[in-house]
Amino acid sequence: MAAGTSNYWEDLRKQARQLENELDLKLVSFSKLCTGYSHSSARDGRRDRHSSDTTPLLNGSSQDRMFETMAIEIEQLLARLTGVNDKMAEYTSSAGVPSLNAALMHTLQRHRDILQDYTHEFHKTKANFVAIRERENLMGSVRKDIESYKSGSGVNNRRTELFLKEHDHLRNSDRLIEETISIAMATKENMTSQRGMLKSIQSKMNTLANRFPAVNSLIQRINLRKRRDSLILGGVIGVCTILLLLYAFH
Repeated sequence: MAAGTSNYWEDLRKQARQLENELDLKLVSFSKLCTGYSHSSARDGRRDRHSSDTTPLLNGSSQDRMFETMAIEIEQLLARLTGVNDKMAEYTSSAGVPSLNAALMHTLQRHRDILQDYTHEFHKTKANFVAIRERENLMGSVRKDIESYKSGSGVNNRRTELFLKEHDHLRNSDRLIEETISIAMATKENMTSQRGMLKSIQSKMNTLANRFPAVNSLIQRINLRKRRDSLILGGVIGVCTILLLLYAFH
């Protein structure tokens, strides 16, 4: 009886190793197929810019069929390997010798880890292939739209070019306006800081003038000159701002 159960366990292990080897080879081929699909799609996209040959579409369709066939085969192998692992789990739960049961559980866990790795690799490769295919389909649709646009009337193309140029001009104007506003804000902050300093100086000078009346006339002349300089500076800044705005809109 023990020999029969041992042979059953060895048969299950043999089936598991065989399925794992087949899965390893299938997954390598599956990964190469996905990588080849990505590279061929890039080459086909470059050829589509210069020709309207339908061969790339046929190649893509053939690779899609190969992908579906290999995916089904791998899923079937994964299902069979899962079934073998389940049978091994049932066997270990019914084993009577504790030391033998521990060794069997270790072997079973190793096969489960392999199954989990293969399943994860399969789903990851499949998801990457689907993402590449969807991206290429989207790019193909965009290329068709571009070709359709290029084959349209020259008037529409000319009008679109004018719209694009006008858009670029407006964007450049917005950028110049933003730079002008930034310069104006920085100038305003600088003038505010200088005004605070001048007010502090003026307050001190007024204090001195109140103490020394002979200096009052000198302070008034200084204040008049300062007011005149402020008006001149404000006029220069206003003229520069107007010139920048006129340049931006022309």
